[in-house]
Amino acid sequence: MKIIKTTKPESYTNVILDSIADGVFTVDCDWRITSFNRAAEIITGITREDAIGSTCRDVFHSNICDSNCLLRQSIRDDKPITNRSIYIVNSNEDQIPISISAAPLKDENGNIIGGIETFRDQTEVTELRKQLKKQYSYQDIISKSPSIQKIFDILPDIAVSDSTVLIQGNSGTGKELFARAIHNLSNRKDKPLVVVNSGALPDTLLESELFGYKAGAFTDAKKDKPGRFALAEGGTAFLDEIGDVSPALQIRLLRVLQEKTYEPLGATESIKSNVRIVTATNKNLKTLVKKGLFREDLYYRLNVVSIQLPTLKERKEDIPLLIDHFINRFNKLKNKNVTGISDEVLTILMNHDFPGNIRELENIIEYSFILCRDQTIQVSHLPEPFKEKYISLADNTSAGLTLTAIQKRAIEGALIRNNWKKMATARELNVDKGTLRRMIKRLEIKEP
Repeated sequence: MKIIKTTKPESYTNVILDSIADGVFTVDCDWRITSFNRAAEIITGITREDAIGSTCRDVFHSNICDSNCLLRQSIRDDKPITNRSIYIVNSNEDQIPISISAAPLKDENGNIIGGIETFRDQTEVTELRKQLKKQYSYQDIISKSPSIQKIFDILPDIAVSDSTVLIQGNSGTGKELFARAIHNLSNRKDKPLVVVNSGALPDTLLESELFGYKAGAFTDAKKDKPGRFALAEGGTAFLDEIGDVSPALQIRLLRVLQEKTYEPLGATESIKSNVRIVTATNKNLKTLVKKGLFREDLYYRLNVVSIQLPTLKERKEDIPLLIDHFINRFNKLKNKNVTGISDEVLTILMNHDFPGNIRELENIIEYSFILCRDQTIQVSHLPEPFKEKYISLADNTSAGLTLTAIQKRAIEGALIRNNWKKMATARELNVDKGTLRRMIKRLEIKEP
C-alpha cells in the first residue's frame, strides 16, 4: 500500500471528524456554523450543506438556545463546559436527549475566533432509564433496595387479605405511600381511602373526627356530622401516628376492630362498620405496651400484618433513583428543565445520613430547584447548613483540597480497600457500577 504524505493536515480534518461517533460542529463569532461532521448529520437529520452558514439555533432548536446557551457561556467565560444534558429538536421535530461539551475555538495567537461543541445522542440511555424506573417503581413507590423489593413481593397478598395492617418506620420513610398501595391493590380500591393523622388532633376532636356526632351532642353541634369511618365505608381508613392515641380512644378503636361497630358522639345506637383499617407509627408500640402507654390487646389487633420500613440510610442505593424522580416531578411543577445533579452533589448526598429520610431528600431537591438556573444542580444550590457542614468537613480533614480532590481521595481509598474490584467498590460507596465508572474517568483515577 502506497502512503502519500501531505503537508496540509487540514485537508483530512473532515475525514477525521467524520470517523467520530459523536456529533461535532464549530461556529464563528457570529454563531454561524463553519463545520458539521457526519455524526451531527445523523443525529440532527440535517445535511452538512444545509447546516453550514446557518446559526446553530436554527439547526438545533435546543431547549437552552434562548436563555442559557452553553456554547455562548463557554466562549464568554473562556473555559470548557463538559457533559451537560439538554434536548434538541431534529428535522422530524422529534425531541432528542443529548449530552454536550463546549469550548472556545482559538487561533495560533490565543484569540477566540468561535467555538466548538461535541454532542452525543442519549436516546438509548434515556430509554434504559425509563425501563429502570418502571422496574423499580411500584404504586408510586420507587426503590431497588432488596428490603423494599421483598415488601413489593408480598404487598399484593397483603392487599387482598383484608387484614389489619401495621406499618412501622421513622418519619419520612413513606408510610402513607405504602398504605395507599395496599388500598389500590385491594378489592376496596373503588371505595374511599380516608387518611387520619391521629397525632395532629387533641383527643376530644379526634374522637368526633373518627366517629362523627349527632345534633345536640355538644353546644356547637347544630346538625349530624359523619365521621371518618362513615366516609370510609366499604373502603380503607388509614390511621397515621397511631402510637399517639390516648388510652381512652384506644378502647373505642378496639371495639371497632373486635365488633365492627361504633357509636357517634351523642348517638344511642351503634353503627355497623365495613372498613379496613391500616395504621402507621414511628414509635415502637411494643415498648409503649411494656410502659403501659398502649393497650396490649389493641396492639395485637393492629399487628395482624406488620410492615417495617427501612430508613433511607439503610437503602442508600435508592438515593439516585429518588433524586431522578423528584427532579422529574419538580420540573413539571415548576416548569423548569433541570436534567440532573453534579457528581459532587451526588457524593455529598450519598454520604449524608438523612435523619429526615425521603422527605428530607425531597426538601433538599426542592430547595435546590429554587436556586438552580442551569440544567445541573451544583453544590452551590444546596441548602446553606448542608453546604457548611461539608465545607467544614473538607477544612478539617483535607485542608487545602477542593471538593473534587476530596471525592477523588475517597473513591481511590475505596478502590484500594476492595483491590480495585469495581463491583465491590460500588457497593461500598452505594452507587451503581456505571456511576462509579464515570467518576473514575472524570477524576482521572488510574488503576496501578
